[in-house]
Amino acid sequence: MAQTVGDFIVERLHAWGVRKMFGYPGDGINGVFGALNRANGKIEFIQARHEEMAAFMASAYAKFTGELGVCIATSGPGASHLVTGLYDARLDHMPVLAIAGQQSRNAMGGHYQQEVDLTSLLKDVAGAFVEQASTPAQVRHLVDRAVRIALGERRVTAIILPNDLQEADYQEPPRKHGTLHSGVGFAKPKTIPYDHDLRRAADVLNSGRKVAILVGAGALYAADEVIAVANKLEAGAAKALLGKAALPDDLPWVTGSIGLLGTEPSYKLMMECDTLLVVGSGFPYSEFLPKEGQARGVQIDIAPDMLSLRYPMEVNLVGDAAETLRALLPLLKSRKGDGQWRKTIEKNMKDWWKTLQERAMADAAPVNPQRVTWELSPRLPDRVILTSDSGSCANWYARDLKIRRDMMASLSGGLASMGAAVPYAIAAKFAHPDRPVIALVGDGAMQMNNMAELITVAKYWRQWADQRWIVCVFNNEDLNQVTWEQRVMEGDPKFNASQQIPDVPYHRFAELIGLKGIYVDRPDALGTAWDSALAADRPVVLEVKTDPEVPPLPPHITFEQARHLTESLVKGDPHERSVIKETAKQVLASIIPGK
Repeated sequence: MAQTVGDFIVERLHAWGVRKMFGYPGDGINGVFGALNRANGKIEFIQARHEEMAAFMASAYAKFTGELGVCIATSGPGASHLVTGLYDARLDHMPVLAIAGQQSRNAMGGHYQQEVDLTSLLKDVAGAFVEQASTPAQVRHLVDRAVRIALGERRVTAIILPNDLQEADYQEPPRKHGTLHSGVGFAKPKTIPYDHDLRRAADVLNSGRKVAILVGAGALYAADEVIAVANKLEAGAAKALLGKAALPDDLPWVTGSIGLLGTEPSYKLMMECDTLLVVGSGFPYSEFLPKEGQARGVQIDIAPDMLSLRYPMEVNLVGDAAETLRALLPLLKSRKGDGQWRKTIEKNMKDWWKTLQERAMADAAPVNPQRVTWELSPRLPDRVILTSDSGSCANWYARDLKIRRDMMASLSGGLASMGAAVPYAIAAKFAHPDRPVIALVGDGAMQMNNMAELITVAKYWRQWADQRWIVCVFNNEDLNQVTWEQRVMEGDPKFNASQQIPDVPYHRFAELIGLKGIYVDRPDALGTAWDSALAADRPVVLEVKTDPEVPPLPPHITFEQARHLTESLVKGDPHERSVIKETAKQVLASIIPGK
């Protein structure tokens, strides 16, 4: 039997090292699925419940492995459903390849069923490389270029395959003018700056008395180097959300997350430093960085377009984080001062952990959402992989969970999309089936699309070496983050028509499909519930009935934010009394005049 184009694509992807592919079938991509079937497991296909979720899985697989993530979908709506998950990969600089079906070549341009101009549709999200195949001999270089560009540039690429072409006999490109003869293979280069630029950076850092470091996802594999540099400079270090696992939180000078979801010590670190070193981070909120002119800056990033983008840096270094820090380290001078900067940072952190504990243990109706993560933190298993959705649960993920060495953690960063936590957690298990996985999800995201993906878990969990897979649902019947943004940013009261969502028994749905369900509506039951979930013999949905009026406080309350919150209450928030009560418990009573 002759090799089809579909067969060739599967073989070529296998030659590139692809071993897993996430997606959903359809007649527009049947030729490739037939080839996957004939390949006898060379590439494992993981069937999501929706193509958007498959694209999120491909993005997360790339995050948790450093390898190429691949997703596949049929023509028309199948391909268009991929787009949100692909944007997640693009904005977080993940190498992902999307393979989409298309109508037959003879029908193109004929307003045929499911005919969508996919090249135009995908041009932005997969702008590094998106091509539609037209002949069998063209497919070889399309696959090779798509994979190499995705890996080399850490970008999203896409190949579009008409369905009749997938079934056609494969032909190697002839040896003649107008043909291409591509090959397989990519080796990541060692990228470090020139010596004179490293010396310039060292001069800036050595001159600082109060050095602050900000690390992001680009520093995830440079923990030892960041620690060595920080100790030499007696610096403190804050973490962008995507860099949560870059440094362990048991280091007393690590101030935790930064930004609206961040910590007060991180805010103070940035507001009081005289020198800033940013390593592998595109943290977007400039108001949480030093005021322009306050600090001299050095930035290290593998992507030149991310340099000096959030803060005007004096020295910009293009390079791999670990390699560049190793080269920089011998040029740095050990501090011989009184160590007061470090002592201040460490005291701030000691006080902050006490504050978080007090906030987590404050009474709520019925359960304080902060306590959910506070109780989990000391119970986190070694080598756990954590995922979080966007929304108020991300606040507690960012602040209350203490990361240790060899843990992994991620979420939808640049896109900040709802609905990513469960597909991320599924991809984490396929990336590392021997590691426990825990996802934190709001009820809004759970209803939007994550409940369906529990069916994916039910389908596959028995093949995972470690069957600890837990999703914790914060059930507060509220699109909580947006509710608080309306109050604090706009000065508007909660709009029940848009914010209130139905109460759903998530734990019972889990039980219906063969998973374990646990329900908690008492704070004193949380610890036992987490212990039970971590000891279960199958995946678990832990549903906690949380209080929507516990405010996800930013690390620094501005006058404008205080004024807006007051305005929202004056206008008649439907939960005014609860808002005042819970805000007061979280140390904000003084900003609400007349209450």
